[in-house]
Amino acid sequence: MITQGVTVTTRCEDCGGVLIRDIGQFIDCGQLWWGTEGQCRTCPTAWCEQDSGAATPEGIRQALLAEHGPARLRLAGPGTSSVPVLRALREMHGLSLAQARATADELRTTGLTGTLVEMELVAAALGRRSVAATVESATVESAAD
Repeated sequence: MITQGVTVTTRCEDCGGVLIRDIGQFIDCGQLWWGTEGQCRTCPTAWCEQDSGAATPEGIRQALLAEHGPARLRLAGPGTSSVPVLRALREMHGLSLAQARATADELRTTGLTGTLVEMELVAAALGRRSVAATVESATVESAAD
């Protein structure tokens, strides 16, 4: 299972105490899931929430990106056929053909960026179409440039 998480400390809206939030994304059965749970150290405020779907709430994505940095997905070989790439992108994201072509062009040139879990999920979809792809840290690469 691919997973990534972060612990964030904020102020409790109910009592003003310290609220600890655990935030994360993971892949389960080929699907993107996200979860968040929080508990106040002072009052009984607590919750746990989890869901799946095409998009993770932006606050969760941004917390993961701030803590871990973005991951970059690239095609492993320069001569990869467009057809399986386009099919994988369209199936996964429900893209139009024009949108899938633009995303495939980005994948071939600069690479796609997102959270590690999001990029691993796309890499797995490409792999099911026999398209080799690599996921790497975008911040390490940028520092080397």
